[in-house]
Formats: sequence, structure tokens, C-alpha cells
Amino acid sequence: MTSVPTPIPSRTQFVQDEIKHRILTGQLRPGQALVETDLAAQFGVSKTPVREALKTLAGTGLVVMSQYKGVTVRMVDADMAREVYDVRLLLEPEALRRTVHRRASLDAAREALERAATATDTAQRSLANREFHRALYVPCGNPLLGKMLDEVRDQAALVSAVAWAAHPSWEREATEHQEILELSLAGDAQGASRALRNHIASFVRRAFPEVEVQVQVHGEEGEQRS
Repeated sequence: MTSVPTPIPSRTQFVQDEIKHRILTGQLRPGQALVETDLAAQFGVSKTPVREALKTLAGTGLVVMSQYKGVTVRMVDADMAREVYDVRLLLEPEALRRTVHRRASLDAAREALERAATATDTAQRSLANREFHRALYVPCGNPLLGKMLDEVRDQAALVSAVAWAAHPSWEREATEHQEILELSLAGDAQGASRALRNHIASFVRRAFPEVEVQVQVHGEEGEQRS
């Protein structure tokens, strides 16, 4: 049987992926200008794919396009962290509760944790951690819920990259990830959801102490503020 060749990414997709990787690994810092001519020269392409890539990245919230300042990497501040993590706190623990309740496979989550544990650099570990979280909510049974969480993934990763650069907390997060996975595998939907909620909330509290976050457990009323 003749194998089907893997499609070669378009120039725009290639440029988009490269810029995104540089932003999320800290090579391009928040507030840094993204000049089309410079990027085109670096990637060996015309300005058109660079321009299209930047438009897409602006749509995901990673870059900001201004009539006066041009294109810059989005700045990370308490307001941004509050917006992004509020969405995660509202949706992600509930998605995991549903994933566990329907006994969906968590093999991808387990494999992501293994990759994070053996990662040789920050970029690999960050990517594996993002894949771990996604592997928890994608099997929730509601594709729209998964899509909504996908839409804030890049912004959450940008917040995390800035926070990790200032206050590395890999070991603590690895321990919390393992606890979340163990509760999920044990079928404790409520416990896994609660652990994930606390994990997300504690991270944003450490990184942005000035941000108030609400932690409401499914089926309970209550709130904790930083």
C-alpha cells in the first residue's frame, strides 16, 4: 500500500507556529515589537505570510495590533491573568468532572505527564503540561466546551511562561498534576475536579497575588479569595 505523504505546512502556518513557539518559550517577550520585514527575513519568506500569521495570532490573543504601535507581543498583567484564569476556573474543572464521570480514557494525560517528567528544557515541559490539561478536558463529551477551553490555551500559556520565568514552580505543579491524574483514574470525579480547581487557583495566586480568584466546587456554594 502506498503511504500518503504528510502535507507540508503552508508558509503562513510555518511562520505562525514559529512565532507562537518563540512567544510561549520566552524568546519573544511581552511588549516586544514584531516587525514584518524583520520576521520575513528571519524565516526566508515574503511579508504576506508573516502578516497573515500575525493576524491569526492576534485573534488568539497572543499579539496585539495597534494603528500607532504596530504589532507587539501581548503584555501580561493582572487583568489578563484574571480574565483567562476566570474562564479556566469556570470551565476546566467541570469538563474534567464530566470526563471522569463518563469513564473516558486518560491515557493521553498519563503520557503527557511522563513527557513532562523527562523533559530536557522549559519548552518541552511547558508543552507537555499544556497537553496534560487538554487531555483532561477534551474527552468531556461536549465538543463545544472543549473548543471554548482551547480558545484560551495560548493566552494561559503566555501567562504561565511569564510567571514561570519569575517564580519557577515546576516541582509543585508536577505533584499537583499527579494527584489530579490519580483521582481521575480512581473514578473520583468530584475529588479530581476539586483538585484541578485548587491547582489552577493556587497558580494564579502565586503568580499574581493581587488577583482575586473564586473557587466554587460543583454542587457547593463557597468562595475563596486571595
